[in-house]
Amino acid sequence: MLTNSAARRYKWIALSNTTLGVLIVTINMSILLIALPDIFRGIGIDPLAPADISYLLWLIMGYLVVTAVLVVSFGRLGDMFGRTRMYNLGFAVFTVFSVLLAVTWTHGDAAAIWLIGMRVLQGVGGALLLANSTAILTDAFPADQRGLALGVNQVAAIAGSFLGLVIGGVLAPLNWHWIFLVSVPVGVFGTIWAYYKLRETGVRVPAKLDWWGNVTFAVGLVALLTGITYGIQPYGTHVMGWTSPSVFGLIIGGIVVLAGFVAIERRVPEPMFRMSLFRSRAFTAGNVANLLAALGRGGLQFILIIWLQGIWLPEHGYDFEQTPLWAGIYMVPLTVGFLVAGPVSGILSDRFGARAFSTGGMVLAAVSFLLLDLVPVDFDYRIFALLLVLNGLAMGMFSSPNRAAIMNSLQASQRGVGAGMTSTFQNAATVLSIGVFFSLLIIGLAGTLPGTLSTGLIAHGVPADVANRVAGLPPVGTLFAALLGVNPIQNLLGPQVLGALPPADAQFLTGRAFFPELISGPFAAGLTLALGFAAAACLVAAVASALRGGKYRYQEPDQPLPAATSARV
Repeated sequence: MLTNSAARRYKWIALSNTTLGVLIVTINMSILLIALPDIFRGIGIDPLAPADISYLLWLIMGYLVVTAVLVVSFGRLGDMFGRTRMYNLGFAVFTVFSVLLAVTWTHGDAAAIWLIGMRVLQGVGGALLLANSTAILTDAFPADQRGLALGVNQVAAIAGSFLGLVIGGVLAPLNWHWIFLVSVPVGVFGTIWAYYKLRETGVRVPAKLDWWGNVTFAVGLVALLTGITYGIQPYGTHVMGWTSPSVFGLIIGGIVVLAGFVAIERRVPEPMFRMSLFRSRAFTAGNVANLLAALGRGGLQFILIIWLQGIWLPEHGYDFEQTPLWAGIYMVPLTVGFLVAGPVSGILSDRFGARAFSTGGMVLAAVSFLLLDLVPVDFDYRIFALLLVLNGLAMGMFSSPNRAAIMNSLQASQRGVGAGMTSTFQNAATVLSIGVFFSLLIIGLAGTLPGTLSTGLIAHGVPADVANRVAGLPPVGTLFAALLGVNPIQNLLGPQVLGALPPADAQFLTGRAFFPELISGPFAAGLTLALGFAAAACLVAAVASALRGGKYRYQEPDQPLPAATSARV
């Protein structure tokens, strides 16, 4: 047991170390988005080729899928064997596989498979860190300061996702290996620091491992998220894979296995997933709101990147190859809003409760999405930046108080599994959100892009049969080209077709004006669907948050209930 003075010092050590851990994990969630063109050039693969597009998808999604699947199990292991022990292991695992990613020496398919495999295993370390960092903070801080601590931690998570874009954009053109190597010194330092400074201050509950629960949860969720991932890809003559029997089978099979998992967890004496926690209205409402908020914002990053890289930046004088880095820079206002609102709302929620802040944050987020839909595709950046700041403020108002309220509703022995359950809902919703956002965007593009593209190409000398063939290709390839900073028309037509055109036509088609002007109208249609979905998800999250009840903190049975922490509205 720590003395009062030691506890006061220790809580800041726990906050700084876990914030570093969350920061490095979330940086690595997004660092690949900007670096993918350099990675694929380095290993000699065209990620937009139909046979290789799955490599692109799994490099983006594999890390997210594994963290979504494993955080509950690792949170439960933390409750059983010690949260600090599991957290330390996470730092070490993350560092080892960062090294193995950085030393990739092969080329072609072998290199792509190696990168995906090591990336998944790096995600195992990330899941260990994410699953236990929140519980470590909750153990270290008193209930009336957890909003501040978790606010700082959540700020690191959001800041990391955008810092990754900038770091990837700076390092990848120099040497793509460096985007993985940059995590190594941080990982080594964090591992050593955690080993020597973090202490087990929580309650450990020895128990038998729920093997059937772990297996069915992993199999069901992996199948479901894999189905969503492949649903984005074209299938036969369809622009997306949602009608594919394999995608349908994965999604339905995943849901069935997860239903079996729920039945198992209701019967085993020591379950991995504590269904009894949902008896708490504060826990249930907080997690429903958290899932819907992640569903609303998870795919936003991809949509904004495509908007900037495929349309706005080229129209404002940036070459396609430059757009990945500048897209990350132009999205910094979103992080600024979160940096301001996260800690402030966390501190205020410690005093006044989470409901007003989290509910208001979701309403404000919905408003920001609707206002973004009113902005023209070729926007004034000052207005765009203000709306990004507004969205960041809204998400910051929601995230810190909501996470603190969830953790305050848990008894000490359940904080690891409870934090893992919350992270699972958030990470799984992020993967689902990417699938939903891409699908809505592709639906908007598929209706009008083929005719617009065919007409534009024919008008500039492209043979009608070639123009119609190119226009008939699934629009997902065009979206990924914009995401990768590749000149989409150059990629679609290829050197042979472009070489046969008059130089002036070829130069115009591959210039910075033709493709952005061509895609602006169809993109706006898809964008309206995506932003409307995001706003609706946030409004439902606001309702769920409002229904959480008053300020509530779980009181251990053997502790007296202070008047200041009693449940009240």
